[in-house]
Amino acid sequence: MSDPITVVLADDHPLFRAGLADVIGADRAFRLVGEAGDGQTALDLVRRLRPRIAVLDIEMPKASGLAVAEIIHRERLGAEVVILTMHRDAGMLRRALDLGAKGYLLKDSAATDIVACLHMVAEGRAYISSGLSTELLERQAEVPVAELAAVAGLTPAERRVLRLIAQGGTSATIAEGLGISLKTVENHRSHICRKLGLKGPQALLRFTLEHKALLE
Repeated sequence: MSDPITVVLADDHPLFRAGLADVIGADRAFRLVGEAGDGQTALDLVRRLRPRIAVLDIEMPKASGLAVAEIIHRERLGAEVVILTMHRDAGMLRRALDLGAKGYLLKDSAATDIVACLHMVAEGRAYISSGLSTELLERQAEVPVAELAAVAGLTPAERRVLRLIAQGGTSATIAEGLGISLKTVENHRSHICRKLGLKGPQALLRFTLEHKALLE
């Protein structure tokens, strides 16, 4: 049996944090190694305990969840970040993805979704609350001509990879599913980013989320 996935949880509302802690603790796949009520304490815990996943409230005293995520990414502390938020804000989601966050969880569904989110993030996959992802797709009624042309310019192989990324596939699962090497998938991802003008650790995921209709 593999070791439990270690998690640090940070939220400045004690009752909400306790509820999430109970849900996480009920799944034996995870071990909650630290809790924090502010951003600085959360960062100190991540630096000291090196958890696999850090669940961070976006609005906390001393440092926001996004500020902590930025430092985790910059210092290469190794924790995958899940952001908790009450706001259905597409701009904030883009900012979180640009900082390398793998999960973006709305608080109104966090108690029911947190375990599924943690499992997906632990597998290297992204998790965006369904309510927010649906809203983003609904807002994407008009796609700029330049982006249409860029997607049309991808090779068939690149479009297949892009569709699988949109479905939550990792490089490893895409390679297995298509019967190609991991290096080939990584090359496709690099070429796709170059052709679409995408930069940043989660820019490709953000593009697939916002332009899913183009990839069907």
